[in-house]
Amino acid sequence: MDTKPLKIPKMTKAEYDDLIERQYISRIAFAGCDNPYIAPFMYVFDKKYLYFLSTKYGRKMDYFAANPQVSVQIEEYMPDLSSFTFVSLQGKIEEVTNPDLKRHVKEQFVAMMKRHQLSPRALSAIGYNPDEPVENIIDGERSAVWKLVGVKDIVALKNG
Repeated sequence: MDTKPLKIPKMTKAEYDDLIERQYISRIAFAGCDNPYIAPFMYVFDKKYLYFLSTKYGRKMDYFAANPQVSVQIEEYMPDLSSFTFVSLQGKIEEVTNPDLKRHVKEQFVAMMKRHQLSPRALSAIGYNPDEPVENIIDGERSAVWKLVGVKDIVALKNG
């Protein structure tokens, strides 16, 4: 009987870039006090960088201020796990302060939310009221805009 474990195959850069482009939800792991702190984040991808919108309150803000090193995971799977892929990127997040870039990223978020027909309730995850138009994100200042930079390691695997 063979007891050697099966290794999950790695994805190519093109495969994990496609995964990142298809999806829009990630999980970011921050270095917490005693334990890592993981939170879900919507994102947009410009084929080079991942950008996130964040409310400007909560534990994540304290953890970000203390240590911007993070791990970001994006996944896709069938409910029965007959097919699954994931990519994990280790790097650093930085706040985007350039007004033109911030506006551009917010415009990308509005387009992504419309393209995926996200519920207006998703707006609450980034500091907006579900009753207001999604376009309010563009000129609003209720969300921090973050960018993943300095990616040092990428693990991207698939089950077949």
